Amino acid sequence: QVQLVESGGGLVQTGDSLSVSCAASGSSVSDYALAWFRQGPGKDREFIAVANKLATINHYSPSFKGRFTIDRDNTKNLLSLQMTGLKPDDTAVYICAASPLVLPVLPDSYRFWGQGTQVTVSS
Repeated sequence: QVQLVESGGGLVQTGDSLSVSCAASGSSVSDYALAWFRQGPGKDREFIAVANKLATINHYSPSFKGRFTIDRDNTKNLLSLQMTGLKPDDTAVYICAASPLVLPVLPDSYRFWGQGTQVTVSS
């Protein structure tokens, strides 16, 4: 069992940067890849990036590469997402997830989900 708790969301302005975090706990966190998804109002859940269980490989959706950066710290069981150049279209709930697979991108591949943290970007 893995528990995931996100934090760090908030209200920002267009062009701002923001970092959100996910605290992972449970006896088997190190066996799971950890990822960030987001879900905007009226939209499907969208894959952003995933870090493998050893924190040696990151894989990004092309839509976010270069603007968002995922970082996994296994010493602290912490996953973060640094976001730059935020736009109103980035308004969404940002959600952390854990998967037993290597670098999955599909939501169905993830076994555990956090509750998410709201990020709102004003114009």
